[in-house]
Amino acid sequence: MAYPEPAQVTRVAVVGTGLIGSRWTAFFLSQGLDVAAYDPASGAEERLRADVTRCWPALERLGAAAGASQDRLTFGAGLAQALAGAAFVQESVPDDEGLKARLIADIDAQCPPEVVIASSTSGISPSVFQARCRHPERVVAGHPSNPAHLLPLVEVVAGEHTAPAAVDWAVAFYRHLGKRPLRVRATAPGFVMNRLQEAVWREMFHLVNDDIATCAELDAAVSDGCGMRWALFGPAFVYLMQGGPGGVRWALEQFDPARIADWSHNVYPPLTADLKEKLEAQTGEQAAGRSLEDWEALRDEFLVRVIEAKRELLEGY
Repeated sequence: MAYPEPAQVTRVAVVGTGLIGSRWTAFFLSQGLDVAAYDPASGAEERLRADVTRCWPALERLGAAAGASQDRLTFGAGLAQALAGAAFVQESVPDDEGLKARLIADIDAQCPPEVVIASSTSGISPSVFQARCRHPERVVAGHPSNPAHLLPLVEVVAGEHTAPAAVDWAVAFYRHLGKRPLRVRATAPGFVMNRLQEAVWREMFHLVNDDIATCAELDAAVSDGCGMRWALFGPAFVYLMQGGPGGVRWALEQFDPARIADWSHNVYPPLTADLKEKLEAQTGEQAAGRSLEDWEALRDEFLVRVIEAKRELLEGY
């Protein structure tokens, strides 16, 4: 299948204009695209246009594309009208398997086969959506981070019948627009980001239920502690850095779950030699040849700037 060059896409369709769909709409508009939106809910167009207007100042600060305008938004009277002429479709209805399967089958039936269809699902396998499609090879998950118009991460996930070329195209398209797409290597419930978030949220409920910390206190533990590091490096590279000059192998020895009681309610996988090798190899690749001292200097400068920003933006910080 010959998909269009990402830079040649000028018109996209957004189906479902709630919390996620409205932010996708604002983002696509800010990148100089024409956006045709559709949502059958009463008052959806008015809410969408209001949401786009609220999002617009931040998008302009981040750098809107030449020709970007809220006037390039149209709202379809029906699904067919919104899909007409679209070179890409971002579906963003609620995460209901039956609803998504029916809707994406309808979208598939009305779009040319070279149009990639991406679902904003938070963790449902695209294989579910492909069951009723004539062209399942072009259906992917394109899961954004909320708020979708600002955070750069988009998880791109293939289903059982998705063509690799469609995944390649979706990754290239999102990257062309300034997002940071993550091609998920294998389909699994929750994908990557939400599995990580789920682990934190699960522990959050334990902390609150056991009166160990209030919600405000545990939020402070993240936003004033580990969250600052994660914003720059992510948990895997932080694990490497806590090993100091000894790297991830030293960290694994010091925090070996076979010797130290599990502090949380999560269960560790077996710490096999293969897993250790993967952790060392992948974090070593992340280091990109730069010294630990270089990364520490970068981390510290980042943290100082975050603290300064919080002092400016948060009264009393």
